[in-house]
Amino acid sequence: MQENIIYGLRPVAEAVESQKTIDKILLQKGLVGDLFKELFYSIRQNKIPFQYVPQEKLNRLTKGNHQGVVAFMSAIEYCSIYDIVPAIYEQGKNPLLLILDKIADVRNIGAIARSAECAGVDAIILPLKGGAQLNEDAVKSSSGALMKVPVCRHSNLIEVIEFLKSSGIEVVAVTEKARHHHFQKDLTHPVALVLGNEYEGIAWDYQRVCNDSVNIPMTGTIKSLNVSVAAGIILFEVVRQKIIKELC
Repeated sequence: MQENIIYGLRPVAEAVESQKTIDKILLQKGLVGDLFKELFYSIRQNKIPFQYVPQEKLNRLTKGNHQGVVAFMSAIEYCSIYDIVPAIYEQGKNPLLLILDKIADVRNIGAIARSAECAGVDAIILPLKGGAQLNEDAVKSSSGALMKVPVCRHSNLIEVIEFLKSSGIEVVAVTEKARHHHFQKDLTHPVALVLGNEYEGIAWDYQRVCNDSVNIPMTGTIKSLNVSVAAGIILFEVVRQKIIKELC
């Protein structure tokens, strides 16, 4: 059995009821019964991502009696951005936040988190559904940064973006479609940077509610950067601007 999973109707139900941090639950197609109905109700109530899969997939995950249910436990504890933002302001800081739109590669998330910690990011925000799991591999590839930078996971990122905007935080999309370069933008004030996934970039629903957008200029023939590289570039532009501002 993998170390980051639990299985069986009652063990998973107990984990859900005790508010354990669960990344995702796999449910066998066609599962029925009162205990399953109770578990499924709790899953929906707690907004835990779930997916129906064939029994064969569950059999490959564990040799034990999974009873049609396998849960992936998170390697980290998640926070709420609605609690974090007021706390940052209370400390007299300008928030620097990172919103990641369904990053698929666990190594990219780890690398981004490492850069984020080094650049002084106050929190990383992820969607509840979609994207890579923050498992032990993610923590390892982040060199432990995912244990240091608060990570928030929310079901509605548009609501999160609107909350950030109402809290005085400018939300800036980092996309090759933007007209202005990243170094032309003042990033020393409260800001949340949005980065898209490796295949489709930032979803249009998120782009349209952002305050602004910037691109990272490139002169080669390949017109896109690895998302973790892009994150490092934009984050340390923030660091550069803040240092210059302090020196002036």
